[in-house]
Amino acid sequence: MSFFIADAYAAAPAAAEPSAFANIAMLVVFMLVFYFLLWRPQQKRQKEHQALMTGIQKGDEIVFAGGLLGKVKTVDEDYAVVEINDNLSVKIQKASVLATLPTGTLKGVGTGTSTATNLKKD
Repeated sequence: MSFFIADAYAAAPAAAEPSAFANIAMLVVFMLVFYFLLWRPQQKRQKEHQALMTGIQKGDEIVFAGGLLGKVKTVDEDYAVVEINDNLSVKIQKASVLATLPTGTLKGVGTGTSTATNLKKD
């Protein structure tokens, strides 16, 4: 009879499921990893940028988002007027300021020779 009907064998026991404690522990570990690798450094950078924005004063030399350099002429709550050149001033948002430069940096910028002037023309 076994020719027409397959023999019935006992099934292997089912694999045990992980405990609820292991699942919760894994979630806690993931949250700690995200906190120390993502959230905490981002909060630190945000606090540093906020301190930079509140610390901008008249006369500071700054770099802002477009890579432009300038000297702060006036400061409002959210905006600053930056002198880029002797004849050119622009109004920018303080949030676009990337960094402040040491005093006197603007005088030294552009005094070196560029590589384009050193190339030979054939």
